[in-house]
Amino acid sequence: MRDPRNATAPNDSSNPTSLSAATVRTRVTVPLRFGDGYAVTADLATFHGLADGQEHAAVILGEPHAGRPPLVRLHSECLTGDVFGSARCDCGPQLREAVERIADRGGVLLYLRQEGRGIGLYNKLDAYALQDQGLDTYEANATLGLPEDARDYTAAAQMLAALGISELDLLSNNPDKAAQLGILGLTVTQHVPTGVFTTAHNVRYLRTKVVRTQHTLPLTELTADAQRLATTSATGRADG
Repeated sequence: MRDPRNATAPNDSSNPTSLSAATVRTRVTVPLRFGDGYAVTADLATFHGLADGQEHAAVILGEPHAGRPPLVRLHSECLTGDVFGSARCDCGPQLREAVERIADRGGVLLYLRQEGRGIGLYNKLDAYALQDQGLDTYEANATLGLPEDARDYTAAAQMLAALGISELDLLSNNPDKAAQLGILGLTVTQHVPTGVFTTAHNVRYLRTKVVRTQHTLPLTELTADAQRLATTSATGRADG
């Protein structure tokens, strides 16, 4: 795991993690509508002073329940999955699920400009080409001379602090997100898993996340799905 404190500003004696302060730049109400017809109204917030200088946004949804921390998801941008509905990952369904769950509970989705686990769109597509030759997602990154996961959540912690959030329930299967937020001084009271969104094209990718980076996904179920999908594909009855 990367130590995100390495990316922060000079020491501030009032902040034990030396996390530099960000401020809300703009907050505007936007009605959201998804392809399946689900609609909800959200506030979108932008920020000044983020450590990495990227244009991250916070999607503020619902009303927090009294006595419970907000539900928060750190969602890394995925053009192929979020916009074009690619079945090679689970990003699009995770985004759709997260918006509804957070709206019901009250909280924030941070939309982070970290395409391809931080390597960018072109590198991600290059990695896809290597995966088509048999490498897994992490091996493909390494072959390109790139880190397995380049994401740093300093900006996410700054955004949450700017919104007045210091304690949260985290909607994620990725233990690194909670660990980094903890280092940055936030309290993750509960790690809430997302759903499992398996397709014929992403099951190997999902299994690799479990084996390589300990994502909290059901490995036995994913192994069974992989075997089932391989069998149906061999008999010409694969999912589309």
